[in-house]
Amino acid sequence: MFGGFVGFGNNKGGDWGENLINTVASNTIRHLFTRSESVEVSVKCNPSSKLLQGTIDSFKMNGRGLVIKKQFRAEEMSFETDAVAIDFSSAVKGKISLKQPTQAIALVRLSEADINKSFEADLVRKRLENLTPEGLTEISGGEPVSFTDVEVQLLPENKVKLLAKASWQDTTVPASLTCTLDIAKRRRVKFKDLKFETEDIDPEIRDISQQLTLALGEILNEMVDLDRFNLDGVKLRLNRLNTEGKMLLFSGYAQIERVPQTG
Repeated sequence: MFGGFVGFGNNKGGDWGENLINTVASNTIRHLFTRSESVEVSVKCNPSSKLLQGTIDSFKMNGRGLVIKKQFRAEEMSFETDAVAIDFSSAVKGKISLKQPTQAIALVRLSEADINKSFEADLVRKRLENLTPEGLTEISGGEPVSFTDVEVQLLPENKVKLLAKASWQDTTVPASLTCTLDIAKRRRVKFKDLKFETEDIDPEIRDISQQLTLALGEILNEMVDLDRFNLDGVKLRLNRLNTEGKMLLFSGYAQIERVPQTG
């Protein structure tokens, strides 16, 4: 009777069911982001009658201009699942509830401009300012050190160049390094093969600049951890990263225990 009521006995009914899931999923996903330029969702189910049992053949999402936690922007983010089991009755009520955990293949594209903008975010700044580890305070005469004006330049073959300023009291020293990006434990972005770049630094301060540059590299290696950006019920893991022009591409997967309702 329910199948006849919603029209699942014909193609029009199948379209109705897929359109319902598309609409509810799109609205749910949009609410995970502070802002989004576009969010497109595609649900496949054949035959459409499987929707009544909550079975979906595949679920795809592609979003552009997504802002996470108010301050972190991704140029593009997409994911695709295999078969997914959902509670269809929850979709009728405007929510997506999983019957069991699932995994999704994920791809994230970050622009060089967005990476640099992220260094202005509060979550990042508090890990770069007013630092007092022993190695730094020895350089600064006991004063807290702050790294500001961070600029990242993406280079071929997963390399980056990074410029910054180290400051304490009335002293400011530039820092400059190149390194290779890598992945550790599928959740951390590591800055490997750190190399101090002397050509950007006045010879009179190169020694102190080198010490500060290497200290900055160590700080960055402990800072970029995906677990700090996980959504409720979702864990992100990385398989690869690549630099392509002015874009940084991450590919991996998302382990989804439940569909989060807010970001």
